[in-house]
Amino acid sequence: MKALVVGGGSIGTRHLHNLKSLGINHLALVEPDTQRHKVLRQEMGLDGFSRLDQALDWNPDFAIIASPTHLHAEQALEVARRGCHLFIEKPLSHTSERLQELAAEIEHRSLVSLVGCNMRFHPGPAKVKELLEREAVGRLLFARVHTGSYLPGWRPRQDYRRSYSANAAMGGGCLLDCIHEIDLTCWYVGKVEEVFCVARHLSSLEMDVEDVAALICKHTSGTVSEIHLDYVQRTYERGCQIVGEQGSIFWNYNEGTVRWFDAGQNSWQTFAQPEGWQANAMYIDELEHFIECVRTGRQTTLPVSGAIKVMRVVFAAKASADSGCLVRVEEVLS
Repeated sequence: MKALVVGGGSIGTRHLHNLKSLGINHLALVEPDTQRHKVLRQEMGLDGFSRLDQALDWNPDFAIIASPTHLHAEQALEVARRGCHLFIEKPLSHTSERLQELAAEIEHRSLVSLVGCNMRFHPGPAKVKELLEREAVGRLLFARVHTGSYLPGWRPRQDYRRSYSANAAMGGGCLLDCIHEIDLTCWYVGKVEEVFCVARHLSSLEMDVEDVAALICKHTSGTVSEIHLDYVQRTYERGCQIVGEQGSIFWNYNEGTVRWFDAGQNSWQTFAQPEGWQANAMYIDELEHFIECVRTGRQTTLPVSGAIKVMRVVFAAKASADSGCLVRVEEVLS
């Protein structure tokens, strides 16, 4: 298979190395930064292109869009129009423009698509999902899902102020950047009907986007979820609590454990992630899933059509934060 990666930043470089480890040796890169392009080509023996249209003439079997967020939708549409399967890094886009057009193009050409959802391949959330599918806690009542860390510490060698994360025009802000937790909430609990959100720039970090966001979501099932996202905590925090009528599930990222309280048995079970597990494993598993779906034509765990539903929640949250009102998700991106 021939694989094209669009964007040679940290996540694009990770995908290139992981593709090689999976035996995909026909690799090409689109990267406008000439120095970064040169280094990666020399290091990995890649075919290299400065423009996407040139790279698509190379006829890849699939493309991974790993460029800054504000470029995703336009580049994905160009790739889809050439009949090429698509892996698009999260978030799908920073605006609602062209998303329905992209979904229609993918459907028309029967393309396989996946939007980056590596946390679904983490053993913690995967165990939470397994327990929920077993109805281990009965009917769901509420969920709390959270993540927070200090943005300048994400990429210490880069000035955070120049990153897409800190710039509205490039698709920054924790509502979009920390979308994994919104996706996980939808994956765990189901469709969101209404959202109320407070999102603010509260810290002294230099940016024109929100660095703290708190969402309250009403799901069609009647379950209520709370989602906390931030760029400001000096420690890395991530996890969830899900409460049902018959028990509770807790996941703690730092401890590497999922704990399940079974009210019927009045007992706890603890599930530890595999010994020696490394974070890169979820990115490899995600790629393997995508490649297998490309080979078989099966639908992925989060195709573009599914990711658009998650984006609706984000856009509803943004509208709520701007208006101070509860927003119905169906009224967004209709």
